[in-house]
Amino acid sequence: MPGSRKLGRTTDHRMAMLRGLVTYLLEHGRIETTVTRAKELRSLAEKMITIAKEPTLHNKRRVLAFVTSEDVVKKLFDEIAPSYKDRPGGYTRIIRTGPRRGDAAEMCIIELVTDDKKDEKKGRGGNKAKATAKTTSRAARTRRPAEEKPAEAAAPEAEEAKAPAEEPAEIAVEAPAETVE
Repeated sequence: MPGSRKLGRTTDHRMAMLRGLVTYLLEHGRIETTVTRAKELRSLAEKMITIAKEPTLHNKRRVLAFVTSEDVVKKLFDEIAPSYKDRPGGYTRIIRTGPRRGDAAEMCIIELVTDDKKDEKKGRGGNKAKATAKTTSRAARTRRPAEEKPAEAAAPEAEEAKAPAEEPAEIAVEAPAETVE
C-alpha cells in the first residue's frame, strides 16, 4: 500500500518532500536517494506517468496539482508518457548502491526505464551494462587477472622483441699515462 511509510516526518513535510522528488525524477530521469524514499517515490511517479498516458485536460490538472513545475508537466505529457504508451507499468527501476558514508543508510538510484531496443540501436547497449557497473565495487572493477597486462605495458615489450638487439658502441679508453720516477 503506497503512502504507508512515514519517513520520520509530519504528513505535510513528507508530501512536500515526495512532490519535490517526483518532480525532480520526471525532470532529470534519475535520482540518488535512500531505498525507503525510493520505494515511496516509485508508486507516486508511476501513478503520475499512468495518468499522463491519457492527455485530457482533467488529467493535466490532476498531475499539475501534484507536480510542482509546469515545465515538467509539459515534458511528462509530451515526451515521457508517450514513450510508455505500450507499457502496462514498471516505469521506474531501483538500483541499490550500498550504504551512505555518514550514517550507513542504504542508498540507491531510482531512474526511469528506457526502451532497451532503442538503446541497442543507438549503440548504447541498454541500461543493463550501466546497472552492473554501478553495483560492482571499485576494487572489483579495477582488479585484473595476473596473466592479463595492460595494453600500454605490453606494447613496449613487443617492440623490443621485434627489434634486433643493438650492441653497445665500443668506447675508446685511454691508457693511463706512465708515471715518471
